[in-house]
Amino acid sequence: MSELYLAFREAIDCAEDQIDLGRAALAIARQEYPDLKIDDCLTQLDRLAQAVELRMGNEQNPYRIIAALNTVLFKEQGFQGNRSEYYDPKNSFLNDVIIRKKGIPISLSVIYMEVARRVGLSLEGVGFPGHFLVKYDDGDIEILIDVFNDGEVRAREDLNQMLQQLYRGQVSYQPGFVTALGKRDILRRMLNNLKWIYLERGEPLKTLSILDQLVILNPSSVSEIRDRGLLYITLERYAQALEDLESYLRLAPKADDAAMVKTQIEAVRNRYIRLH
Repeated sequence: MSELYLAFREAIDCAEDQIDLGRAALAIARQEYPDLKIDDCLTQLDRLAQAVELRMGNEQNPYRIIAALNTVLFKEQGFQGNRSEYYDPKNSFLNDVIIRKKGIPISLSVIYMEVARRVGLSLEGVGFPGHFLVKYDDGDIEILIDVFNDGEVRAREDLNQMLQQLYRGQVSYQPGFVTALGKRDILRRMLNNLKWIYLERGEPLKTLSILDQLVILNPSSVSEIRDRGLLYITLERYAQALEDLESYLRLAPKADDAAMVKTQIEAVRNRYIRLH
């Protein structure tokens, strides 16, 4: 396994509730920034939290803590959603988002959650359709926060309107849309964002790096193993392609695309034999 993946593997090699989400998200950026000093970036999150603590004082009310977070992060520090360059991969690398103060909903939300955690407010990520949100839920109070839009608190009516705009009336609000996500799910979404960006940009080596990390995150993810195997064919790494595609068929012998994968395996074997 590449040295660049060690930090990511170490960050997720623990129970879900023990994962340091900020550290794990920063470790993803190691494939782009091999010399990234993760601890220095975490120190910057600590400093943001200190600024929030100064503003909130001894406040315990979640609404007022959220107001302090919003004041520091958006008004004082200038964090904002990057609407003009939404698909720039830098929006998904937490170190870039910390420095540039621009990101997409999920990366800004991770920063928001990590700063909130440091000041004693427990928040969770929400994979709302088309737009990542953050949620506070203590069993009595549920607060949904749109970090991409300066930390605005969203009511159900707001979410309905958002769905109408995103899906042109084809999707209606359902309570399950605001179910909290685990940390591994959040990391998987961050990686998948990068995967599709690199595929669209035609960057196979960077796509491969993301697929490697997705497999590290979930070694039994058959779709990622298949996709990596197919990408290896493009890169003419036939031995690795065979290993992944054969693993895919062992893990998912009745998959809808099993016949296609078998055809690919035979074609790769023929090429591999000719080369050796």
